[in-house]
Amino acid sequence: VAAAGAAAAFAANSVSYFALIYALIRWKPESRDNALPRETLLRALSAGLGYVVMSPNILNVLFRGLVFGLSASAVLALLPIVARDLVSGGPLTYGIMLGAFGVGAIAGAMANSRLREKLTSESIVRLSFLGFAASAAIIGLSSSTALTAIVLLVPGACWVLALSLFNTTVQLSTPRWVVARALSFYQTATFGGIAGGSWVWGILSDTFGVSIALTLSSLVMLLGAVIGMRLPLPQFSDANLDPLNRFNVPLLSLDLQPRSGPIVSLVDYTIADEDVPEFLALMSQRRRIRIRDGARQWALMRDLEHPEIWTETYHTATWADYVRHNQRRTQADAEAWDAIRSLHRGEEGPRVHRMIERQAIPPSDDIFHKSPPDLHH
Repeated sequence: VAAAGAAAAFAANSVSYFALIYALIRWKPESRDNALPRETLLRALSAGLGYVVMSPNILNVLFRGLVFGLSASAVLALLPIVARDLVSGGPLTYGIMLGAFGVGAIAGAMANSRLREKLTSESIVRLSFLGFAASAAIIGLSSSTALTAIVLLVPGACWVLALSLFNTTVQLSTPRWVVARALSFYQTATFGGIAGGSWVWGILSDTFGVSIALTLSSLVMLLGAVIGMRLPLPQFSDANLDPLNRFNVPLLSLDLQPRSGPIVSLVDYTIADEDVPEFLALMSQRRRIRIRDGARQWALMRDLEHPEIWTETYHTATWADYVRHNQRRTQADAEAWDAIRSLHRGEEGPRVHRMIERQAIPPSDDIFHKSPPDLHH
């Protein structure tokens, strides 16, 4: 920027993408055979959003990412004003400060694996919030270029540590079928926070001054660290999120198309009275998994004449959605599934009914557009 102007900097940044574009052109991903049709964009987004909403760990990551982006964006957003007003510098000063932030980011990336071996995920994120808070406060009070540049090493490292940890946590907490969608929601939350925060801190800086804006942002960062005491980031688990692969597409007497539906599924269980409390607890977990994987209108019913019989019911929009729903079950879900089956007292396994909804009401033409009967005959 100092040597050739902002346009040259953007041009250099544009050229840096050529290597990535070349790698993507050369990349030949392994194709997978799938008898099901592709999901539409809106249905795929709906399925991804449903999975995220029913996954508390991922929601925690999204919320913490939003708070981090909202608060930490103050340092980068206000750095040009810091360079001009607080340390009385120009484009070169800004470049040096941004470079210091980048050096800190590289150092954070290099120290990432060692820190993960010694500290929990929540500890690293909490330290990142605290490091940003202290740095923002010092930068807001400093009038020395050297001091500000040295301090910027800390938020640079914290930036990489927190964002990479958020990203990794989402990936390791999500099965393959929905991981890209979960990451898109995470990035929307985090970078939406960065965009919104940059706007907020810019307004506050314009109204009250850059020092006040940075001080207020440091308070929000402290709040982000405190939030972790109530909503801690999940530790990396050993849960196996590979497909369970127990589901076999049933042979049907009706000739259904993938788009045929809606499909109503009912599963009958025979449960002894002494097992009912455990069964209900397991079914609560099963409800979350069902809805998470795309089921709708889930319900659990008990037979009034035969109270030992419990029926689980849920809907899917089409036959293809029903198959996808069952194929999305992971190895980690098997424990709950097997525990429910072990409580079933029938000689055979739980009985599954698969039905397709059909309207029994005559079409409107049959009701309103037929000639009325001749009452005289």
